[in-house]
Amino acid sequence: MTATLTPSLPPLNWSTELQTGDSRMDETHEEFVTMLNHILATPQDQQLPLYQAFLSHTVEHFAQEERWMLATGFSADNCHASHHATILETMRAVQVHYEGGDTEIITRLAEALGEWFPGHANSMDAGLAQHLKSVQFDSVSETLADPSAIQNVTMSGCGSVSCS
Repeated sequence: MTATLTPSLPPLNWSTELQTGDSRMDETHEEFVTMLNHILATPQDQQLPLYQAFLSHTVEHFAQEERWMLATGFSADNCHASHHATILETMRAVQVHYEGGDTEIITRLAEALGEWFPGHANSMDAGLAQHLKSVQFDSVSETLADPSAIQNVTMSGCGSVSCS
């Protein structure tokens, strides 16, 4: 018997409201949203391979943003990176629970990520994109136009006005 659970929330659709203003970040975010929706459209007993690919994508997605943060003056232990670490810890635990027989857990997490992501993108990620632009950081080449634009003081914030 195929285990299915109809998602209780509509899928998260990629839209201009989710754009941060950094094209590379936005491409990665659009991939994140597409993969998330693909998981939700898949029967639960077939979700694990998709989820594993999504987890790998999310690891790289967060690592990419964290490289940019470090390159532009954020401290390694900033709260934006801490949010990423919490999400990844949860995602890894979900895989373990799924493999242990809780076949509904990937759907539940995917729904939760669909609720979480717009707020994260519109606060922390949009703030990071604005910061990257202000210091003339090119996210494609991952270089600064003028390395002296980065002050000697490291930032420990989130890249936005809010740490939520």
